[in-house]
This record gives sequence, C-alpha cells and structure tokens, in this order.
Amino acid sequence: MIYLFGGILAFILFLVYDINGVIFQNRLLSGSFMIGVILLGGSTFGIVFTSGDLIRTSVLRMVIFGSLAVVCFCLLIYTLFFALPFQDTYLETGGSPKIYKDGMYALCRHPGVLWFIGFYIFLGLMLKIPLLIAAVVVFSLLNLLYVVFQDNWTFMKMFSDYDLYKKETPFLLPNLDSIKRCIKTI
Repeated sequence: MIYLFGGILAFILFLVYDINGVIFQNRLLSGSFMIGVILLGGSTFGIVFTSGDLIRTSVLRMVIFGSLAVVCFCLLIYTLFFALPFQDTYLETGGSPKIYKDGMYALCRHPGVLWFIGFYIFLGLMLKIPLLIAAVVVFSLLNLLYVVFQDNWTFMKMFSDYDLYKKETPFLLPNLDSIKRCIKTI
C-alpha cells in the first residue's frame, strides 16, 4: 500500500513543479518533477517486485503484454524527454516560449498520457497483481487530472500560442487529421 501512496505523492510533486514554474520559479522546487518521476518509477518497481506474483506469469502473457508494455514505455520516454526540441520549445522568443506542435504533439496535446495509460494497463494485464491493478486505475486517473490542470492552467500561462494549439489539436484522442499531421512531421 505504501507504493500506491508513493505514486500519489509523485503526482503531487508534478503539480508542485507546474505551479512553481508558473508562479514561484524557485530553483529548489524545480527538481520536483524529476523526484516525482523517480518516486513513481520506484513505486511501480516496488509493487511489481515485492508481490511475489511475478514468477506465476505465463510465458505467453509475459511475451504479449510485456512487449506491449515495453513499446508504450519507450513511446512515453520518447514523448516526454526526446520528442520536444528543448531549445526551440523552451527558449523565450519575444517574451514567451512557443508551443511545439509537430511529431507526437501533432497527434494530440498530451500524447504521453496515451503511452502512460497503455504501459500501466499492459503491465497490469501481464502480471495481474491486485495492487498493480489498483495502481493502474489510481495513477491513470491522477495523470488525466494532471493533464487537465496543465491544459487549462499551466500551459495557458506558459505558452502565448496555446489557445491556437487547443483549437488545432485534439486534447487526448487523436483524429484522422491529427494522425496525418503526426506522421507527416515526425
């Protein structure tokens, strides 16, 4: 159960990071996102490796759902840490940074959520650990709430052109046009 609370604390740290970035800009708090990532990863690792159910997973289940979990995890890492051209995205141009809306971010405004939820669902299906299933639900809901907060507060304050991006790009569920733009610009 402590691992579930660790994951919840991670999302609180993500909120602290966003609020700090917009309001306080305190250097000490700027590490809260990375601490949250480590805490969420550690919580997930703890659930998986302390349950004792890992060895009961069938090879077929491990191959199918494990492969899908790995794909989603790789897409999540790519989307959050490598899909954005950091210098172009976060350097101020004319007083306010510009939103990046190509590649993964042409697909939808929060593509990381898709890969995050996919990773946890496939991990849960692979292992069928009751606490992990609870974490899938709790962490996915917290992630959805977090991106709603980002979409309506954080990014509206950070990016001068976020309103236009909201009009052009779906929130979470890609459509045919956004899929085409994603493929074209990736």
